[in-house]
Amino acid sequence: MEKILRVNMTTKEVKVEPVPEKYAALGGRALTSRFVLDEVVPTCDPLGPFNKLIFAPGLLSGTSAPSSGRLSVGSKSPLTGTIKESNAGGISSQKIANLGYKAIIVEGQAPTGEFYVIKITPAGAELLPADNLKGKGGYDTVAMCRAKFGEKAGVMFIGPAGEMLMANAGVGTNDGEGNASRYAGRGGLGAVMGSKGLKAIVVDSPSTFDVPLKDAERFKAAAKKFSKILLDHPVCGSGLPSYGTNVLMNIINEAGTLPTRNFKFGRFDKASNVSGEKLAEIAVARGGKATHACHPGCVMRCSNVYPMPDGKVCAPIEYESAWAFGPNLEVGELDDVAMLNWLCNDIGLDTIETGATLGVLMEAGLIPFGDGKAAIKALEEVYTGSPLGRIIGSGATFAGKLYGVTRIPAVKGQAMPAYDPRSCRGNGVTYATTTMGADHTAGYAVTANILKVGGFVDPLKDEGQIELSRNLQIATAAVDSTGFCLFIAFAVLDNPEGLPTVVEMINAMYGTDLTIDNVIALGQSVLKTEREFNEKAGFTKADDRLPEFFYNEELPPHNTRFTLKDELDEVFNF
Repeated sequence: MEKILRVNMTTKEVKVEPVPEKYAALGGRALTSRFVLDEVVPTCDPLGPFNKLIFAPGLLSGTSAPSSGRLSVGSKSPLTGTIKESNAGGISSQKIANLGYKAIIVEGQAPTGEFYVIKITPAGAELLPADNLKGKGGYDTVAMCRAKFGEKAGVMFIGPAGEMLMANAGVGTNDGEGNASRYAGRGGLGAVMGSKGLKAIVVDSPSTFDVPLKDAERFKAAAKKFSKILLDHPVCGSGLPSYGTNVLMNIINEAGTLPTRNFKFGRFDKASNVSGEKLAEIAVARGGKATHACHPGCVMRCSNVYPMPDGKVCAPIEYESAWAFGPNLEVGELDDVAMLNWLCNDIGLDTIETGATLGVLMEAGLIPFGDGKAAIKALEEVYTGSPLGRIIGSGATFAGKLYGVTRIPAVKGQAMPAYDPRSCRGNGVTYATTTMGADHTAGYAVTANILKVGGFVDPLKDEGQIELSRNLQIATAAVDSTGFCLFIAFAVLDNPEGLPTVVEMINAMYGTDLTIDNVIALGQSVLKTEREFNEKAGFTKADDRLPEFFYNEELPPHNTRFTLKDELDEVFNF
């Protein structure tokens, strides 16, 4: 029977509750966002006692559905002040689901300076002191937890940045090999976890794919069919398994939408030096892996394992991270990019926000553009909590305001990822209007704008961008609720049998009779829930806009500006 684990960090009470009927059909993002709306005061201080942190596997997590092991983490964001769901791979989601938990809710606050571990096994859950883990980086935290609680345990953790309540701190998880590098990075939820006095959650389950199914044979047939749909698609079955997400580097650079030098240019002349092809070449030569699965059951295997010259291993370097520390900073040395990525994993920071913050500091003249070693030295300051370290840990918007920089590529306080909105306008619409600050995953219009997946919408024109972003945001909210990796969207958009097969798996698992329209309605309801929270928190349509410089500065090589303004208010007209 599915249940909810509720942990009160003030009283140290750990209790199991039945799942209320209104939550029974929800999972992943749909569930975390609903809990946040229902139980968190929208105007509360995100780092205060009235915020809550929710962990939820998706509707299909813990089954053999291919690439369905994603974990949703939800709360009110200290970075943006909005509702937030951040998504991660790793092995924890499937373990939580296999132990029968629909969600873990962490509330209250331990006394300042105290940190604890929640241990969850088939025997139950308990709260244990974590004095030995205080101040430890992500890699040591995971290694110590696995040594104590079992090598197959899933560990959800924070690094020093989370302990110091930095607004850019993420929640990390480990993969099957113990790499402490799968992050629910965006939105500062690691700071929320730190404010609770929670250093880690350790989940140990003997099974991975054994969640109960109403119709096992029907489910097995649908899962097998969906796996073939994914592997037959050129992106899911060829591009991603060959070079990982960083296969995008050369593609986006050629399209002239690769943000370079803090969103000054759309192309970087050293992009190939930090591309997926170059990464695969170096990783394999050093005994690493060009591709790697971030969670059990993933058929796309778009991650990687990159050994560095000093013996450290960064697993993985994703496209957005390679961009954030590469073209965005005009750094063309892959080992510098890898070290910056490794440091973020250990410190516990989101790579996109950290890269954007370093870019703003370079804009301010504190660090020279192109100087990877200086960027590494600056990032190491976060370990000590020095003034510069705290600035970096607070995000791009804070850093820009502190140094008087007006070219801050952020919306609602969250930095933009690796696609310039002036030459990928569908993504610009998503950045402006998503409920969680600038986020490419909320409605990945690169599909139709650049990759011509699911049709083609000219990235340099306004026509069709509102509808494209709207439809993708609805679909993404639904996908995030299932536990599926967002990259299944490439195949689903191009194959008419994709979405019906997803619905078939849900129906076979739960004994329901859902239709495609029900899945669309689920996505719409998630967005309505999140927008309701934001409105109660004080956000208005005026917050659904891009920074001024995107409207005023032309982006080479296309020499285009972003021109959609009032039209952005139409995105949620459904």
